[in-house]
Amino acid sequence: MNNKQSKLFEPVTELKGVGAKTATALAGLGINTIYDLLFYFPFRYDDLETIPLDQIEDGQKVLLKGIVVTDPFVSRFGYRKTRLSFKMKIDHDIIMVNFFNQPWLKDKVESGKEVAVYGKYQVARQSLSGFKLVAEKKDSGFAPIYSVNRHLKQNKLQKLIDLALEEVLPEVGETIPAVLREKYRLLSDQTLVEKMHHPKNGNEAKIARRSAIFREFFLFQVQLAQLLSQRDEDVPGVEKRYDLAAVKELIQAIPFELSDDQKKVVNEIFADLHSPRQMRRLLQGDVGSGKTVVAVFAIYAAITAGFQAALMVPTEILAQQHFTKVDELLRPLGVRVALLTGDTKELEKREIYRELADGTINVVIGTHALIQKDVHFKNLGLVIIDEQHRFGVNQRNTLIKKGVAPDVLAMTATPIPRTLALTVYGDMAVSEIRHLPKGRKPVVSSWATSSKLKEVLELMRSQLDKGFQIYVVTPLISESEKSDLKNAEDLQARLAHYFKDENVVLLHGQMKGNQKNEIMDSFAAGKIDILVTTSVIEVGVDVPNANMMVIFNADRFGLSQLHQLRGRIGRGQTQSFCVFVSDPKTEIGKKRMNIITSTSNGFKLAEEDLKLRGEGDVFGKAQSGLPQFQVGDVVNDYNTLVTAQKEARALIKADPNLTSSENKFLLEVLKYKKDLNNN
Repeated sequence: MNNKQSKLFEPVTELKGVGAKTATALAGLGINTIYDLLFYFPFRYDDLETIPLDQIEDGQKVLLKGIVVTDPFVSRFGYRKTRLSFKMKIDHDIIMVNFFNQPWLKDKVESGKEVAVYGKYQVARQSLSGFKLVAEKKDSGFAPIYSVNRHLKQNKLQKLIDLALEEVLPEVGETIPAVLREKYRLLSDQTLVEKMHHPKNGNEAKIARRSAIFREFFLFQVQLAQLLSQRDEDVPGVEKRYDLAAVKELIQAIPFELSDDQKKVVNEIFADLHSPRQMRRLLQGDVGSGKTVVAVFAIYAAITAGFQAALMVPTEILAQQHFTKVDELLRPLGVRVALLTGDTKELEKREIYRELADGTINVVIGTHALIQKDVHFKNLGLVIIDEQHRFGVNQRNTLIKKGVAPDVLAMTATPIPRTLALTVYGDMAVSEIRHLPKGRKPVVSSWATSSKLKEVLELMRSQLDKGFQIYVVTPLISESEKSDLKNAEDLQARLAHYFKDENVVLLHGQMKGNQKNEIMDSFAAGKIDILVTTSVIEVGVDVPNANMMVIFNADRFGLSQLHQLRGRIGRGQTQSFCVFVSDPKTEIGKKRMNIITSTSNGFKLAEEDLKLRGEGDVFGKAQSGLPQFQVGDVVNDYNTLVTAQKEARALIKADPNLTSSENKFLLEVLKYKKDLNNN
């Protein structure tokens, strides 16, 4: 690229009118450079075709053109509030036009001249609340509407985008090879940018969006394809010659037989461990399917080969649960297991740091505490990350870098459809445990409205009388003026009053770690009858005697989260019950309740949740490692995503380093994105 072209990737402050304050406001939208600005697309368009006055519905957003018949007048009311008013003649009718808090438009409105105004029309008053003055040359047709924040208004953002289009658009090259643009009837990058911001009609907007979606997916898939090819060539792993005889001792030691799914996954992991290539495997398993036991086999195999292992989990409760289970299974075989969390005492921490560094500790289980700079391993060979979507990419990489190309096993009980997993987690092999261990009875699930609460309480009473324990889950932990959610503290008090002879205890996320652990230990020991809790018990808690769960305001949770919660029960041999108490006010809320009570298949629920809510809500985009697509949707545009993956892999196979002159701009864009991610 020559010097002129390089302006495309320069900071937005290179544009006229962008000072430090505006640059900060733009950064809040993820816009840091002129490239970002050009590729910041509208999320919808308003139709700017004019409509006759007698065909307009009250409150409709419309474009009206007419002659200004009075001088514009600015009046002030309230603190820093203004109203710009003038009358406009349309054919034989005269209407009032008001612009609020845009006094600068007065200089653009002149009596006797024609003007076009886009706004909301009020039929009874024959008045138009103006949003914007429309410039004929650019805004006839569709008006772009962008996501903005309170520091940056639509008009300001659009002016900056138009300035970038005028000054820098010619510097945009081609990211999609010509053969693919022709094959899939795609617009050039310059044309799609122009048409995305200023389509003349709905058809132009549709064609531009189609090209923009493919381009966005293609860029992501090229990055993934490069990662895959580089890993295959440049990042060898360390072959682990594990002791098969010792592993057989572990098989004999566990008090149950592995399921067929578990055996299959263990074999896949062992093959990876024995390979000279680094393992990067994602293990998807439904709640209660036995992923932890699979992890124990991987850990023990790595240890018998002379390596250390680390298991990182998102919560202290889950860390404690895993530590208890892993220590119980591996300590008899001579394995030293340590627990490291934010609550670990300072003296104990220093001892753990020393023993990790000298190799005395074979496996450490912990939270984010594992990625602190003081944690050093003698020979870290296996990294396991549980509920991996709860950690950011950088957090996962920080732990991985504490070893030399350690094998990596990510686990999740929030499954996504396999085809989607293969596409989104394109640099990982995917294993699945789909079936529950033998002897488990499916949880009986039901949906009850608040009017049926008495029946729910009676069912709770019958289970308590049989000696079982109950979880009661509620979304909030303290009073909120803006929400009608049941308050956990209030709920605990009411249940304690109703069940006078039972021990009803509250557990919530703002408690200190040791307090949470004490409560969970008491619950596991049977000293607590009803545990009222927020979703801190979502993962990892295993109390076989707890055979009932009641979830209040269940429609406020996503399907996957409800399924995670439900997975805390049904862990014994008796019949378990889950009641979703909910009064959903939307159709989606009602659908969610019907779906969650009709199936206990986590993979099916994940597909339904994706359809209902989109991937961002299901996984939490910022922490999930899922790509944050602006125009594409991995569910609705799935076929385009698969096509983009196929073509991206073919391109990297043919030109691994993108040295072809045709791929010059593509290489520039990828370098820019890589630099952005590293900052």
